[in-house]
Amino acid sequence: MQFRQQALSKLQSPEEIDLPVRFARPQGRLVLFVTVVVMAAACFWAVTGSVSSTIDAPGILTHAQGSYVLQSPVAGQITGVYAKEGQALAADAPLLKVRTAQGDRTVRAIAAGRLTSLSATIGSVVATGANVASVERTGGADDPLMVMLYLPGDSVASVPAGASVDLTVQSVPAEQYGVLRGRVAAVGRAPQTQQQIAAFLGDAQLAEQFSQHGRPVGVLVKLDAAPGTKSGYRWSSAGGPPFAVDSMTLATGTVHLADRRPIDWLLP
Repeated sequence: MQFRQQALSKLQSPEEIDLPVRFARPQGRLVLFVTVVVMAAACFWAVTGSVSSTIDAPGILTHAQGSYVLQSPVAGQITGVYAKEGQALAADAPLLKVRTAQGDRTVRAIAAGRLTSLSATIGSVVATGANVASVERTGGADDPLMVMLYLPGDSVASVPAGASVDLTVQSVPAEQYGVLRGRVAAVGRAPQTQQQIAAFLGDAQLAEQFSQHGRPVGVLVKLDAAPGTKSGYRWSSAGGPPFAVDSMTLATGTVHLADRRPIDWLLP
């Protein structure tokens, strides 16, 4: 009853009826204006803007023709080594001399390439079928470098051919010389086993490293050429490193996927 009497007395007091009604203070109008502007900008970006996503994956610089492991066809003691790591070998080039019970035998390269690792030394004894070297196949001195990335099998479906890739090379300080530029040339059709990766790279340890999270899919990246640089390839910095980069060097690739709109319009 007390509140009702106060309300009735308020209605019987006509002295405040002619006062103007204040809908909002100046500060409130400013907040409202800012809110409207922000919402309008957000709606415009939702219609015309895009969202860019990336995928990171480990990889390695290679000549894309794969490698092979050279095995000794005979058992005996190594008495001569004719090549060193990093050297280019012609097909059937002599690599090792092995002294056997039947006389000296020569171990030769199967195909032309670059000697990436040599586990045999003078004086050591090898058995028939023992791994003595790894050779990366190349088509010649001008055979360009490429990068093989190993992506999880559930993420390659979103990787289109031609997607741009930024590559951080292990032997090149990225904070000083930037990243290597390239584009996706091909995407593998099926996940690879550890044995398949080892056969391609000629290195079982690298195969184990690339397969530690499951069977990956190979993505081949073609590097952007830049004849004016020391490496012969394009970098995010002006000239890149003042030295050439070698194959079988580890790298990490960031694949830039196609831009997507934040709102997909459903049309009838």
